Amino acid sequence: MRLVILTGASGSGKTAIAESIRIGRPELAKVLHFDSIGVPSPEERGAWGPDGAWQRAMTLAWMERIAATCRDCQRVLFEGQMRLAYLHEGLRAAGIADAHVILVDCDDAIRARRLITERRQPELANPEMMNWAKYLRREANEAGHEVLDTSELPLERCVELVCTRLTSA
Repeated sequence: MRLVILTGASGSGKTAIAESIRIGRPELAKVLHFDSIGVPSPEERGAWGPDGAWQRAMTLAWMERIAATCRDCQRVLFEGQMRLAYLHEGLRAAGIADAHVILVDCDDAIRARRLITERRQPELANPEMMNWAKYLRREANEAGHEVLDTSELPLERCVELVCTRLTSA
C-alpha cells in the first residue's frame, strides 16, 4: 500500500485536492477524509482533555483503520487536520512504513479569502486558525516534510503533484 497523507489548516486546499482526485481519478487511490468520522464541537473536544487529546486519539484510530482495511489497496490518499507528531505516532503504532506526508499550506490572506468567500465560514478566518497554520508549518519544516504551497498554484497543478506522489515508489 502506498499512503499519501495531506494535512494542513482549514482553507489550505487539502480537501479540494483530495476530492478532485476522488472524482477525477477514482482508479488512482482510495480517498479517505479525517472529518468523515464527524468533528465534535470545541466544547465536546475539550471534554477529552487538553492539548488535542481528541485529535490524537482519532489520528491513531485512523492509522489503525487504514492499516487494517487498506492492506489490499494499491494506493490510499488520506486528508485532514492533524498534528504531524500524532501522525508519526499513529504510523509507527499501525506499522505503516510506506507513507508520504505533505503539508498543504497557503498564506494567511489566501486562507482568509477562501474561508470567508469560497467556503462561507468566516468564523474560521481567525487568529487561532492562522496560528494553527503557523504551528503546522513549523512542525513540517522541522520534520523535513514536503510543503505544498497552494497560494498561487492552480488546483489542477496541485492535483498533479499529489498524483505524482501517489504513483511514485
